[in-house]
Order: sequence, then C-alpha cells, then structure tokens
Amino acid sequence: MIESHTLWLAVITFGAAIVNGALGYGFSSITVPLALLFMANRVLNPALVLIEVVLNAYVLWVNREAFGNISRRMMPMIVGLVPGIVVGTAVLSLVNPGWVRFSTFVVLLPLILLQAAGYRRALKNERSATLAFGGGLGVLYSVTTISGPPLAIMLNNQGLAKKDFRAALGLVRLAESSMTAVAYAYAGFFTYESIALIPWIVPSIMIGVPIGAFVIQRMQAETFRRICMSFDAWVVAFGLSRLLNELKLVNGPASYLVMVVVGVLDIGLLYRFFSVPHGPVETIPAPTSAVSN
Repeated sequence: MIESHTLWLAVITFGAAIVNGALGYGFSSITVPLALLFMANRVLNPALVLIEVVLNAYVLWVNREAFGNISRRMMPMIVGLVPGIVVGTAVLSLVNPGWVRFSTFVVLLPLILLQAAGYRRALKNERSATLAFGGGLGVLYSVTTISGPPLAIMLNNQGLAKKDFRAALGLVRLAESSMTAVAYAYAGFFTYESIALIPWIVPSIMIGVPIGAFVIQRMQAETFRRICMSFDAWVVAFGLSRLLNELKLVNGPASYLVMVVVGVLDIGLLYRFFSVPHGPVETIPAPTSAVSN
C-alpha cells in the first residue's frame, strides 16, 4: 500500500529538483524543511545523502572544465569538512529528533534571509576562513543534509565566475555527501525505512533537473533564486512555529509570531528586490589576497 508521506515526498523532491537544475543547488534546502513536517531527520537524511552523491558528481562532471580553476582553493574547506561531519553525525545519533528538527530550522532561517537580502562580503584571508567554514558546513550538512545556502553565499562573496561557482559547488558538495555517507554507514543509519524512500525520489530528480535547466534559460537567475528563497523562508518559519508548540517552548497561537515576523521581513525584502530593475547578475571581484591565498 502506498503511504501518503511517500507521495508527498515525491512531489516535494520534484519541485526541489527543478530548483537544483536551475541554480545548481537547493535540492536539500527545499526538500528538508517540507519533509521534516512529517518525518524525522534520521529517516530522511540517509536517503538524501546517497542521492546527493550521484547528483553532485553530475554537477561536477558537467562543469569539469573549471575543476582546475577551483580545486586548490576549495581544498582547505574540504579538509575542514572531516571533523565537522564526525561531530554532526554524533549529534544526529544522540539528540532527540524533535530538537534536531528545531535546531535545523533555527540555523536555516537566518541563512535563507541573508540570501534573500543579497548579503555579500568577500573574505580577506580565504584559506584560513574556508578551513573554519568547512568545519561548520560539515556539522550542518551531516545533521540536516543542507549546505547550499551558506555555501552559495560564501562562493558568491569570493567572486567566482558562473562556471567556477558551479564546479566549486559540485566539488565541495560531492566531498561532503560522500564523507557523510561513510559516516552514516559507520553509525548504522542506512535502514530499510530510509532506503525505501529512494525509488520515490529518483524519478522526481530525473524529470525535475532538466526542467529546471530549461526554465533558467528563460528567466532571470536572480529573480528565480529570490522567489525560491522567499518560499523557503515561509516554510522554515512555519516549521519552526509548529515545533515551538510541539516542544512546549511557546504555547498556543503565540508560537506563530515567528511566522508573522518572518513574513513581514520577507515581504519587505521582496518589495526592495522587485522595486528596482535587475540586469544580468555580476559576481563581486575577489580581492587580491583571496586569490593569492
């Protein structure tokens, strides 16, 4: 018998795959906030990690011509991922699922709003900063399978050209998904319940990714990204409000004040974004120190 949550997961991952096909990231950051409304991280994460190994390898292969431009710059971040993934996997093993979902939403919400606000600030000492950033990214990914929003902010801030940006994204996310898969296997997370989700997700990706690639050729990329971030912000705010009630942190309708505040912020950001014309998006030139380091 087909369970309703697997059908919903197929629909959610189809939409997330369209976003991923258009932007090169966003699959987990769309899937996870919605799917966590009806399933736990411990069930969802292992299925997503295995799929993302293949998905990220594909992104890197498509952008392989830029691999030589970014491989050395991304290596400190990849090294930093290792301890972060170990810590994150331990957290997922030991912490109550409700609190894992809550911490996921708390971390995600400011990252999404930063992206929606178009925040950009180049790092001066790239090598040291990316090593520390990799540690935090490893924790975040192994607990939530999400790394696209913070990683995209960092890579955009460093002034990577479009092809280099996608190659760097593919390389780092392939490294983190592969290492997390190994950590999950060691921790015994790959259960029948998790693996059974994969056949419901794969067709959505195979259909959705090409659609996303088609859509982005006919739509301004920054506009598409901004709409996706707005949707994500509302979903995460709703999930956080629900969890405040479930965990007895805030009782009654007062818990939905989070959603109201986020809604007001997002409407303001949307108004600011659409009130000015947008031409082709240009990356910020990387400072000399970022390139030389």
